[in-house]
Formats: sequence, C-alpha cells, structure tokens
Amino acid sequence: MSTEVNEINSLPATPRPEAATPPVSAPPSQIHSPYVIRSPRPQSATPRTPRTAPRTPRTPRTPRFMTPLASPIRHVIVSMKGHLEQLGHLTKLDPKDAWLPITESRSGNSYYAAFHTLSSGIGFQALVLPVAFTYLGWTWATISLTVAFIWQMYTLWLLVQMHEAVPGIRYSRYMHLAMSVFGPKLGKFLTLFPIIYLSAGICSALIIVGGSCMKLFFQLVCGTGCSSQPLTSIEWYLVFICLAAVLAQLPNLNSIAGISLIGGTTAVVYCTLIWVLSVSKGQVAGVSYDLVAKSDLDRVLDILNGLGIIAFAFRGHNLVLEIQSTMPSSLKHPSSVPMWKGVKVAYVIVACCLYPMAIGGFWAYGNKVPSSNGLLSALYQFHMTDLPRPVLGLTIFLVIINCLASFQLYAMPIFDQMEAGYVDKHNKPCPKWLRSGFRILFSGIGFLIAVAFPFLSSIAALMGGIALPVTLGYPSFMWISVTKPKQKNASWYLNWVLGSLGMGLSVVLTIGALWSLIKQGVDLHFFKAA
Repeated sequence: MSTEVNEINSLPATPRPEAATPPVSAPPSQIHSPYVIRSPRPQSATPRTPRTAPRTPRTPRTPRFMTPLASPIRHVIVSMKGHLEQLGHLTKLDPKDAWLPITESRSGNSYYAAFHTLSSGIGFQALVLPVAFTYLGWTWATISLTVAFIWQMYTLWLLVQMHEAVPGIRYSRYMHLAMSVFGPKLGKFLTLFPIIYLSAGICSALIIVGGSCMKLFFQLVCGTGCSSQPLTSIEWYLVFICLAAVLAQLPNLNSIAGISLIGGTTAVVYCTLIWVLSVSKGQVAGVSYDLVAKSDLDRVLDILNGLGIIAFAFRGHNLVLEIQSTMPSSLKHPSSVPMWKGVKVAYVIVACCLYPMAIGGFWAYGNKVPSSNGLLSALYQFHMTDLPRPVLGLTIFLVIINCLASFQLYAMPIFDQMEAGYVDKHNKPCPKWLRSGFRILFSGIGFLIAVAFPFLSSIAALMGGIALPVTLGYPSFMWISVTKPKQKNASWYLNWVLGSLGMGLSVVLTIGALWSLIKQGVDLHFFKAA
C-alpha cells in the first residue's frame, strides 16, 4: 500500500485551470505599424505584466525623446540656439575681420557711437560756416544749412539701417557696401577716391590747422618779449604730426573711444567759447551783411562756393558703417538700435554748435570773416587786445586737442586699408612692428601733403563738392538696391530724387569751386607755409 502511495505522489501534478491572462493589447495604430519593434522573446518567457497606470498626457510641445539621457541633449540644443542668437543669427563674419583695426574689437555701445559720431561731425569745418553766409546771405544760407542738416540725417539713417539689411551679412565698411551694391569694379571706382580724399585730405588739413594753432599758442604763451627763436610753420606741422603718430599707436577703433570723447568735448567747448565771445564783444567796426555787387557769373560762383562750404560741414558719413561695425549684434539686439541712439544724441549736440557758430559769427563779423580758419582767425584778428590772454590761449589750445583727436578717427580707415593688403596677401594678422610702421608711414605722407599744399584749409568748397556723393548721393541709391522697395512708391521716388540731386550737386559744386579758384585766385603757395 505504501508503495502505491509513493508512486501516486511522484506523478507530476495535474495542472489546475487558472484564470486566463489577458493578452497585451496595443492601439490599432501600433498593431499594424511598421515602426513597432517586437523583441524576439522566447515562447517560454514570462509574459510582461501590462502597465495599468495612466500615461502622462503629452502636450504638443513635449518632445518624444524626454528620457533621462535626452534631457541633457535637449538642454544643450536650447543653449546652442540661444548662443547662435547672441552671435548674430548665423551672421557670416569674415575671420580676417578679427585682425583688422576697425573690426578687431566688437564691444562697442551707444556711448562709443555717440563719442565717435560727435568727434567726426563737428570740428574745424564749423569755423568756416559764417563764410558761407557771406556768399548766400542771411535767408538762403539759413535755409540751405537747415535743408542740408535734415538731408544728411536722413542718409545717416539709411546707412545705419543698411548695415545689416541683408540677413547674415554685416557691411562693416562703406567700401564693402558700395562694392556689393554697384559691383566690385564700379563700386571701387565710385567710392575709393572720395573716401581716401576725405580721410587723407582731412588729416592733412588737420595738420595744417593744428600746426598753425600751435604756432599761435606759443606766441600767446611766450608773449611779445620772448627771446627764444620761434619755430617755423613747417616745424610746427612736424611737432603736431609727431604727437599724432604717438596717439595713432592705439590698436583699434574701440580703443580710441576715449580720444573721440575728448575730441568731441573740446570741439563743443571751443565752438561755444568762440561764438559767445564774438557775440559778447558785439559787432566789429564797419560790419556789413550786404552781398557785394558782382557780375552774374561771379554771383553764381559765390552761391556754389557757399553751398560747398555747407556741404563740407556735414562730412563723416564714410565712418558710419565702420563705427557701427564695432558693436555686437544679434537677432534680438541688432546693432542699429544703439547706433541710431548714439547718432541722434551726437547730432543734437552738433546742431546746438553749428547754428550759433554760423549765425552768431556772421552777426559779429559780417563780410569780414576770413576765409582761412574762419571764426578762429577772426577772433584772433579783431579781439587780440580786448580779450584776456588766458581765454584766447585756452580756445586755441582746445582746437589743437580737437585736431589731434579727429586725426585718429579719420586716419583709422586708411590704417585699416593698409593692414588689409598685408592680411589678404599673407593670411595672418599684421605684426605689431609692421602696424606701427604703417601708421608712421601714413603720418609722414600726411605731413608731406600739408607742407606741399598748405592752403588746403582754404578750399573747403572744393572738398565739400568732391565728398558730397558719399554723404548725400550714394546712400539713396544703395538703399534702393539693398531693400528693393516697390517701384513708383513714395520711398522709391524719394530716394531716386535725393540720389540724383546729390550727384548733380556734387558735379556742379566741384566745377564751380575749381572755376572760382582759377578765376578769383587763391594763394597757392606750394611748399611755402605761412
């Protein structure tokens, strides 16, 4: 009996019927979907227990890869997106720009923009504005000055907006924008001479004005009983250019922001001093505001000379894009916003200096305003004895400081061009010793031009006519080409009219200034500085 019991217990147990395990179900969209991955699990494997907890509802913005591994990836992608926006929305920057003086540093701001714009917008050219009133008279000179101011503010706005008008490109130089719009050959032909003429010509004129003021300042300080041997005008030019060459060793455009601040401040102070002193002393004896009776041809030449002087007062557009290129830019914070803010502040100050200088100076001196150095020469000539010597000396000293500061700003595009030739040829940054050599070389060339043509400060009308397209002509045509406004709408008509008028005025003023020099004559004392 026991044997039978053992045999019965050793038999395998009869499987008991159990509740059927519910099959794992999937949504119909996944049963027949080719993207459902089925693991090759053996048949004997224990079936997976179905997940009964409800799934977390997904929002349309929730990515499908929200796993512990994907969270860092998503964080990196978001960070990279923000970094790209801060870099400038995938702006294509030329790596060589980091080696050139204008774009070497991109840490500028609206304050730097205001400093540079103020220093380039006001200076010794404001001193000769009353001369334009002697040619045009009260009414037409004031109207012409106002129209020119509004016109150049509009073209300034166009240039600021065109700096990044094409997505992914920054036009960091006036020449770059011109060559992109007009083509490499035509753009270089149209803009190279006016820009170099503006930079090199103004730098040479600054040497003449600064050296002459140094001579006057020394005479004031030394007095009539000075026993020392005075330097000649050419020797004072050499002293000025040596100081300018030392300051020119600052590496890039952002590094001279403090110099521009000093230059703009000194210009505002000496402009205010000159017109206040002139007006406070009253009208000089025998002052006259009547236009001198001349022939019709001479009258036309006078009008053209007056307009050319006013045009010369508003130079500096060749530096706008260069100044803006020193600023960082991104999709959320484009450089046009701080740049335009700085320009507006600077030109409010410029207007507050130019109008009193022109109107007050003409009221005080009338037709007796000297054509060379304008109000500064008039102040020295008519009020040498009745003004305190320290006040007169301070005014002249401020002019010297302003000329030294303006030289750095206007010479920077030339420095940039000189180094760009080396960078393009050797594909590496310019060594420090060569950079210093380039700047000393340009200073020497400017000195030779000043010595050879010491009358440059007396031909403001010619300089204004040649530089007029850069200021009032080209920006309108560039705007049409870059932004492509609808034909025959208000913007299209306005820019075509202003551009054509600016080019026509440039031709007429240049011819008129040359004809006036030939007919009326100017003291062309080559290599004979006064």
